[in-house]
Amino acid sequence: MPLVEKHPLQFFLPKESKILMLGSFPPPQKRWSMNFFYPNFQNDMWRIFGYLFFNDKNYFVDLLGKKFLELKLRQFLTEKGVALGDTATEVIRLKENASDKFLEVVKTIDLIGILEQIPKCSAVVVTGQKALETILSLFDNVEEPKIGNYVEVQIQKRAIRIYRMPSSSRAYPLALIEKAVFYKKMLENEGLL
Repeated sequence: MPLVEKHPLQFFLPKESKILMLGSFPPPQKRWSMNFFYPNFQNDMWRIFGYLFFNDKNYFVDLLGKKFLELKLRQFLTEKGVALGDTATEVIRLKENASDKFLEVVKTIDLIGILEQIPKCSAVVVTGQKALETILSLFDNVEEPKIGNYVEVQIQKRAIRIYRMPSSSRAYPLALIEKAVFYKKMLENEGLL
């Protein structure tokens, strides 16, 4: 019988969050450089944020230690109003790697419960195809937006924009600067940049 893996992290939900960013599920812990979201040092999420907010892709990077600066990230995201989590809370890894295509989602997040904890949040930002498919499975008849765009849904009388962003994984075939263009537009739309 396949092993069901439970999510190892608690959601990061600063009270004043304006956006909720959701990946699919963390990579195996042997690939982590910190105990936080997007922990794989090969992932470009925090380089994209460093580039966009500070014009320095290594702003949140400890190059010598080959890790991200977790405390600096937590402080920055709290100030900006960015919440983090993943769309799956339980998965089966069909292969022992970080690839989304080998993840079978067993249990999805309680999106309503999470959004109740961050009442100022007006956008859910999914980072990759698997995360998008998982979050859209929670709704009936919601059309899949193109990369960089969003669809609007009603969640308990709240209008929530669901953005589809490119994956920040280096396996996704776009250069960091090209990915950053999509994130910049979303962050500007949501008043964070």
